Amino acid sequence: MTVELVKHSAADTDVLWAARVSTAGEQSLQELEKDPERSKGLINYLMRDRHGSPFEHNSMTFLISAPLFVFREFHRHRAGWSYNEESGRYRQLEPVFYVPDAARKLVQQGRPGKYVFVEGTQAQQEVVGRAMTDSYKRSYETYQEMLAAGVAREVARAVLPVGLYSTMYATCNARSLMHFLALRTQHEQARVPSFPQREIEMVGELMEARWAKLMPLTYAAFNANGRVAP
Repeated sequence: MTVELVKHSAADTDVLWAARVSTAGEQSLQELEKDPERSKGLINYLMRDRHGSPFEHNSMTFLISAPLFVFREFHRHRAGWSYNEESGRYRQLEPVFYVPDAARKLVQQGRPGKYVFVEGTQAQQEVVGRAMTDSYKRSYETYQEMLAAGVAREVARAVLPVGLYSTMYATCNARSLMHFLALRTQHEQARVPSFPQREIEMVGELMEARWAKLMPLTYAAFNANGRVAP
């Protein structure tokens, strides 16, 4: 998984001027010239009491490369998100596929809501790698065969599996990103446990690291208040 922050307009001061307009009107813009450290208590208060709209007045655009099955989960997050994805209708898709490495836990134990994943055996790791690679090769060869026969790309792509990598731009604000992280990552400070698929969690961790540098006070308040989106 790769995540690149391609552009942004996001800082802790965005939260402060948006919040203080309720009491200072247009004078709240003066917050843009001030050190946000002096008002980190206000940011924490807004987070703690879930006054969420001040966290929406910012923007981050990420370029994300991940398997299709990750994007299908990603697109369930609709409020505060905009997406544009590579299209198999308009370009020939490259043969880049996901095969989990040895660190990926392969075996699920327990029932939904209480299950855990544990390490797979060497034999399981080998069968996953071999079976996925063989399947990907066959499907991509079939895809190429249809393209060579003049079949439209939008038809031929139907044989490609969800392990195929795709690329998209994803734009969000801090509030929508916090909601995503609360559901798609696990963290020791989280008040509400989450059980994300590891691959989308990997993307979430990369996005989180970039956001934390842009809005450190907001990020600290998010963690201090149980990683619950306001």
